[in-house]
Amino acid sequence: MIKNKKLLYLAFIPFVVSMALNFPYPHERPYGETLLEIFNIPIRSANGFQIIGILSLILLFASFFLLVRSITKYQGRMVLLAILIAIFAPSMLANAYQQTFADGIYAVSYDHEWSNCRFEMIGESTLRGECDLPFENYSSHDVQFTLEFNDSFYFEDDIKMESLLNISGPHTVKLAGHERKVEKVYTEIDVTEIENHVDSGTSSGVSIVIKSGENMRRL
Repeated sequence: MIKNKKLLYLAFIPFVVSMALNFPYPHERPYGETLLEIFNIPIRSANGFQIIGILSLILLFASFFLLVRSITKYQGRMVLLAILIAIFAPSMLANAYQQTFADGIYAVSYDHEWSNCRFEMIGESTLRGECDLPFENYSSHDVQFTLEFNDSFYFEDDIKMESLLNISGPHTVKLAGHERKVEKVYTEIDVTEIENHVDSGTSSGVSIVIKSGENMRRL
């Protein structure tokens, strides 16, 4: 079945690199994008293409080409199996690590999809903001961290929304071992001197940054 062991071994290199670039941990975005930010390399090209996505596809196709050349039978099945592994393995490995070995804020899971914020003016100069943020601590130890908000949506006029909550921050969250809870953030903000701000509205999929000492995660 194996025609060339060297090609088979070589096929693993671009395959593993591609999965590593798409590893969704410790931040919400793929690990490859974190590396690009560290080296000040643009995440998107001038045409709007995702550089990590394009690079990952190139590496995968190179891996599939080497795989097909290295075996004599079941090429289609092996390529299909490799595609399934590339799709599901990064998130499964990240979840497995977080639930077993991680500690501190790295053991904290944030349910991004179920998070939401609501904003409403309660006077001429006061904006009320409320957020529900679902967290779970997979470790057996208590965890405490601060959180900051990033705007999930970018408006043409740079209207501020979730980031306004940072004015009254940083907000502290405490989680007991293996605790799951929805952290509720409530604040009233004086927007007298803020030119561009939301008057009312809701948002979901809230982007946050959690910090504990020198450790930081973007979720």
